[in-house]
Amino acid sequence: MSDIFEKCRNYKDAKLAMRMGIYGYFQPIESAQGPEVMLGGKKYIMAGSNNYLGLADDPEMKKAASEAALKYGTGCAGSRFLNGNTKAADELEARLARFKRKEAGLIFSTGYQMNLGVVSCLVKKGDYAIVDKLDHASILDGVKLSDGEMVRFKHNDPADLDRVLSKLPEESGKLIIVDGVFSMEGDICPLPEIVKIARKYGARIMVDDAHATGIIGKTGRGTCEYFGLENGEVDLVVGTCSKTFATVGGFVVGDADIIHYIRHNARSQIFSAALPPASVASITKALELIENDTSRRDNLFRLTAKLKKGLEDLGFDLGTSTTPILPVHVGSNENCFKMWRALHELGIFSNPVVSPAVPPGHALMRLTLMATHTDEHVAKIIDAFAQAGRSIGVIK
Repeated sequence: MSDIFEKCRNYKDAKLAMRMGIYGYFQPIESAQGPEVMLGGKKYIMAGSNNYLGLADDPEMKKAASEAALKYGTGCAGSRFLNGNTKAADELEARLARFKRKEAGLIFSTGYQMNLGVVSCLVKKGDYAIVDKLDHASILDGVKLSDGEMVRFKHNDPADLDRVLSKLPEESGKLIIVDGVFSMEGDICPLPEIVKIARKYGARIMVDDAHATGIIGKTGRGTCEYFGLENGEVDLVVGTCSKTFATVGGFVVGDADIIHYIRHNARSQIFSAALPPASVASITKALELIENDTSRRDNLFRLTAKLKKGLEDLGFDLGTSTTPILPVHVGSNENCFKMWRALHELGIFSNPVVSPAVPPGHALMRLTLMATHTDEHVAKIIDAFAQAGRSIGVIK
């Protein structure tokens, strides 16, 4: 007789890394997510947060959250489908839709739940989800939960997308799903080419703007604005509220009839508790700040460009990213963990990304700055990478 828990007892990878002192995950931070954080009583420069605009510790954001908690309480005590809805949530959905130039919107408790719910309720038996090979795990899991089939195309390769679509039954429903900005490499999807190919085969398009919202586009509206495709070329835009919006939650915007259908069929929305009022208020305030002030975004890109140049001048490979996500390629998993430990000892909080999250031999340190970092922080990060990279032989 087999014990279902045997796999748990035999799982040794993480324990081995812990014993070797190179385990860089689940680190208990003791302060707010700012340019500097406290960990084990020691101060670190945070170089691996998704708090791109630095709003997680912004006084206006905290004021909006606390006022909402005082008015509505700490939670909504139910699903929005039943007793958990609020006027503030309805107003936020309308505002998100206006921001993204769409008819209607729907919010979820997390970005992960949003992709699970949206994809699984749209892709049915006989339908196909056509996904980029580097799409986020939540998209892939959403397809797996659906009754449809998943077909993957080479990363950011329109020609391969065309090839894949040409082999699918003409009468089948087709949904192309891509990240606007890819979370590991920081590159942007070739959306204009994808739109042309989708039209050729009668496919619909869904863009995940988790790392694009508030970041790219002239006013920060994301990938569609970046490419000038805000007139219905893209059917659905989705995203999370844990990056630039600096809280938690997910959203989808699109035509009103599609959003109405998702609202009544996405199981991860119907059977989950509503977003806490404090989070709804935080997202609303973040939208206001993003729409009315571009200085945060401008400073983020200035600091990112300075960091990228400094690291490339040292000899590091940062790929082709044109966004605030900087992938510092270090080769093997072993190099990556050694790099993490060296940076950690130098007071830099960083994120090691190893296979299977990336292909074998392509491990990387994923760096992201905040708009609230300073030039001094950037200089210290560059200096720490110089020391760490030379100590393990990644650079000369």
